Amino acid sequence: MTVQYGLCKCFFTKNFFIRKYEIHVTFLNKTQFLEDFSKILKSKGCSDPETLVPELEKEVERRRHAHEERWKHRLYVAKEYKCLHPKVFTLQSSFLDPRFCELVSFARKPDCTADDLKAYLKGLQMRIYSFPVFTPSFCQMFVEELKHYENSSIPKFQAASMSKYAIDLGVLGFDQFLSDLRTEYLAPLTKVLYPDWGGDQLDTHKAFIAQYREGRNLDTSYHFDNSEVTLNVSLNETFDDGDLYFGAIRGEESSFRTGYSHQLGRGVLHRGQQMHGAFPIMEGERYNLIVWLRSSRIRNLLCPMCNEKPKIKAVENGFGDGFTLDDNTV
Repeated sequence: MTVQYGLCKCFFTKNFFIRKYEIHVTFLNKTQFLEDFSKILKSKGCSDPETLVPELEKEVERRRHAHEERWKHRLYVAKEYKCLHPKVFTLQSSFLDPRFCELVSFARKPDCTADDLKAYLKGLQMRIYSFPVFTPSFCQMFVEELKHYENSSIPKFQAASMSKYAIDLGVLGFDQFLSDLRTEYLAPLTKVLYPDWGGDQLDTHKAFIAQYREGRNLDTSYHFDNSEVTLNVSLNETFDDGDLYFGAIRGEESSFRTGYSHQLGRGVLHRGQQMHGAFPIMEGERYNLIVWLRSSRIRNLLCPMCNEKPKIKAVENGFGDGFTLDDNTV
């Protein structure tokens, strides 16, 4: 049976990020926005919140057509892009750190528990885990392919609302690579580590490359992800600083804070609702693979972005935002 995917309608009205003032807003129309957010924006130094309206209206329009345009762009890239390393688009065991393969193999054992994996994982408290994922040679080849794409004449597609510089890996042709990584390697881990967060039934993903360099994305503001579980892997080491920092789960009152320093090929796995951010890099450039792992079983009950029962709009192609439709869907 073909699964119909969709997105929550909050995508068109909520979680608009205004980077200059470090605030997420809801935008239904100009009147609502000014009534709800003028006071707080002025307190953050915005003398005239009305000047922000055109950019928000532009973002609304982008989101209305984002999934359709993404699919069109994916087809265009498949036809026009001449890749540098063709083999990098198919996941091979040789790309993976042997310690990662050993970890996954152990997680596949019947009755494996999170405690059983402690010898293979570096725990950072709050169910945040770090472990090697890719070999240095694969990371080098992957980054070379990404730079080759960046330098090509192919028009680029905005992959994430918080960053116009992120590279959408689905558009670039890595869907099968990522599906294999999710189902064959990450799912056995998340089944053990996050069964209560949908880790035992991850059925879709969204993946992109976050780029940090001089003049763009020097840091990432404190936020949560549109995922049930997130994997973040560092693909290079030609940068200084730029550590991650983690707080409590969204909505929880806690003074918990912990930091994480990136290492080549190593990943950090955490719950999507875990608040986190990244400090600025001081020099160089950084490439990180971000994989949002999603479970329709979980998000069909409660949208992680609006924290309400999702009102689902079908999408024609792709995974949408990981929601699935049935006969009872709005």
